[in-house]
Amino acid sequence: MAVGARANAYNFAVTFFAAFGSFTYGYNSAIMGSVIGLPSFFPYFNIDESSSKGSSITGAINGVYYGGGALGCWTIAYLADYFGRRRCIQIICVGCIISAALQAGSVHIAMLLVGRLLNGFCIGLINSIIPTYQSEIAPAAQRGRLVGSHGFIICIGYAMAGWAGYGSYFETNPAIQWRLVLALQAVAPLLLLIGSPWLPESPRWLISRGHDAEGLRILERLHARPDDPYHIAAREEFMQIHKQVELERDQKVRNLIQLLIHPTYRRRMLYGFFFQCLAQMTGVLVLLYTNLGLHGAAPLVLYACFNTWASFCNWVNSMILDRFGRIRIMAIGVIGCAVCVTIEAAMVARYANGGSKAGNAIGVLFIYLFVTFYGGCVDVSMYVYCSEIFPTLIRAQGVGFSISGLFVSALLFTELAPTAFNNIGWIYYLVFIFPPLFAVGFFIKYFPETKGLALEEVGAKFGDEVALDLTHLTEKEREDLDRKLADITTLTEVNHPAIVQQDA
Repeated sequence: MAVGARANAYNFAVTFFAAFGSFTYGYNSAIMGSVIGLPSFFPYFNIDESSSKGSSITGAINGVYYGGGALGCWTIAYLADYFGRRRCIQIICVGCIISAALQAGSVHIAMLLVGRLLNGFCIGLINSIIPTYQSEIAPAAQRGRLVGSHGFIICIGYAMAGWAGYGSYFETNPAIQWRLVLALQAVAPLLLLIGSPWLPESPRWLISRGHDAEGLRILERLHARPDDPYHIAAREEFMQIHKQVELERDQKVRNLIQLLIHPTYRRRMLYGFFFQCLAQMTGVLVLLYTNLGLHGAAPLVLYACFNTWASFCNWVNSMILDRFGRIRIMAIGVIGCAVCVTIEAAMVARYANGGSKAGNAIGVLFIYLFVTFYGGCVDVSMYVYCSEIFPTLIRAQGVGFSISGLFVSALLFTELAPTAFNNIGWIYYLVFIFPPLFAVGFFIKYFPETKGLALEEVGAKFGDEVALDLTHLTEKEREDLDRKLADITTLTEVNHPAIVQQDA
């Protein structure tokens, strides 16, 4: 008797290879933090880093990136639904490579900003399509672990950006120092592009487009196991996907306005957007502006170690999601982050302009405790949850809209940070203490848990009809269904309505 689909080695390999796109997002998002810390960067453009113009340029570099990212998130559905998930990934990789070349070859700050804008747009696309793709090939019981690889590999990208910046700090040729680390943005998307022909298309996208035979073949390959010689689990999943797609196809909900009008879809869109904003409300990006009296290469080392530890914590997050659930883990993380930011604010207020080495050490310690909570509970959870709450026909658009919350809130907080710290100092940290604590109570009460449910069954948590609920079949019903599936030999038989009775 089948007990539900399980990922095999091929499924894990495909998931982690697609995560080259996750690495692309992580490295590209973090690399400018290293570049700005390199001594040759601002002098090359004849800009005084400490001047108002220097602050404006720093803000613009972040602003165009996150603004472009939001635009990419809002565009992803048109590419992903029209071309398919795999072709969409290929198109995005080309854009990432071009934007990396523009930035590395910049001879004027305007050229850098244009490259950064294009890069942000492509990163918004890739940060949406990768968890969408991973969720559509992952079995329900292991979806947290597989989709969680997106957040884990993002942090690997953050860490590599930090160490690349630290290594470049000691390069004596100023023409190479900052260009090299920007050029390295092209490596991961190039590898993903080269290997992409071997990625299978999303079976859910294929089935939604009427390519049932190919969709079933890919499901069987993704979930093939020695203890399931007749591919019963894959056939169950195929039937569930097909019946749900047929049920939802008549709703004809496609554009953003229709999605926001539809009650259950609107709830999902707002929940996903809120989830991503809440992660940024912890202050994870703004914490990087913390000044504890460190100078020279020391901030780059701190930055690199910070992200290396975050990578490990993200891995832990991905491993525990399927056991403890999304909501509980996310709540622990947000509360822990708020406590750490509270103590960090006190350390900055007391020691930011010099003073006790012990006080500075405590400040550094709580930065690491912060990332322990954020990486161990928040970073992976937000991607997994947003990738699994939407139906197949609107998943790309829903995930894109949700992740745009990350870019919009990151744009807001990072643009305000330099001015806020210059004018009100540590008081700005209060924004990342009280609002998240208020918000966490809201999502604990209202956000449904999705652990262990097939993507087609999650809709029941939002009031939608589920065509075939495999999770709640009785033992006898599952035995009868599996016996029928083991006896069939053609796709027509798999998909025949007589195979699955409504009372099953």
